[in-house]
Amino acid sequence: MAITLKERPLFIIGSERSGTTLLMAMLGNHPRIAVPEVAWYYPRFRPYLFSYGDLSQTQNLRTLADEMVFGLKTPFWDMPVNPATIVDEILASAPQPNFAGIYTAMFERYARWQNKPRWGEKTPHNLFYVGQILEDFPNAQFVFLTRDGRDASAEYLRSAFGPTNIFAAARTWKLCQNAVKPWRETLDTGQWLDVGYEQLARDPLPVLRTVCAFLGEEFSPALLDFHRGTIAQRRGQTRDHAPLGQPVSTQWIGRYRRELSLEEQAIFATIAGQELTEAGYSVDVEPAQIDDKELNLYLERDQRTRAALLGAPDGHLVHESYNDWLIDQRLERKRRGFWSDQDVPAEFPHGHPQEEEIAGYRAQRRWKEHFGVKRVYTSHEVVL
Repeated sequence: MAITLKERPLFIIGSERSGTTLLMAMLGNHPRIAVPEVAWYYPRFRPYLFSYGDLSQTQNLRTLADEMVFGLKTPFWDMPVNPATIVDEILASAPQPNFAGIYTAMFERYARWQNKPRWGEKTPHNLFYVGQILEDFPNAQFVFLTRDGRDASAEYLRSAFGPTNIFAAARTWKLCQNAVKPWRETLDTGQWLDVGYEQLARDPLPVLRTVCAFLGEEFSPALLDFHRGTIAQRRGQTRDHAPLGQPVSTQWIGRYRRELSLEEQAIFATIAGQELTEAGYSVDVEPAQIDDKELNLYLERDQRTRAALLGAPDGHLVHESYNDWLIDQRLERKRRGFWSDQDVPAEFPHGHPQEEEIAGYRAQRRWKEHFGVKRVYTSHEVVL
């Protein structure tokens, strides 16, 4: 059953490295809106609910709740909780005994802790699950961030996660852009808002006023003071998100011109030039000639590199280890008869060549096993 909340839920979406974290920090500083760290609940759990068996059975529902509650990258979103009782508390406050109910209970608890009436979520890959979100929350609102894919790719290639060469980066950005096309055309202006990263960075005030008007909220100057917030300050300690600890800046606009070679720009134009033009950006190089053999070579190299870098400084091995553990639990439930191959829905993202990436995995399981990447479940560093 759908859940219609009086305070409409907000979803900030967009391809990674497109400014979603910036807008998350800004809107999370609004006096009425609580936006916690990324959850990855829809990509990691929603398509795989079949693997938990009948959720009307208490133990099956509890298993789902347990994996969701303890699976956050930032443990419990910093909320003061008793780990021994938190799952019981979430289940008791869930408006429905299902995924959406557990999801609601988690976000409403966070909003109460923040003393705010409304909540939002920023998980970039929720853009692949707009339909499922609407099934669960019919009055949800979506803000989609678009950034020049070449800038996003330049950032990817220097980050501790995501695509490691221009072939893979362009493919991922293209996939994200195309995923939202049907929803941009279908949803009305009361449910969908497009925001350009470049406009937000150059002149944030009018853009934020537009966002607040879309949300039906009064603009607050606190949005421009986002960099002093807890999330921004924590993220600002990391190499990948250091700019978040400072006021908004234009220095990252057009970074591809100094960081991507002309050959890389040409490769991007070949793979995602159409989507780049559709998004309003100019393509100023001739597309490269790429055959399938070369493309597949670089896509495999990307996956090999991702697996090898998981354990490097600033790698994402801790959370990747939990993701892999989730798959282990799924396979164990299959062994115990909770589900079979016939239960897997014949719908996206099942069977998609980028299914694991869509679900938030930083490397394909087969390459982690190939290189014998060992799991690590504890960390003393900032985990995002």
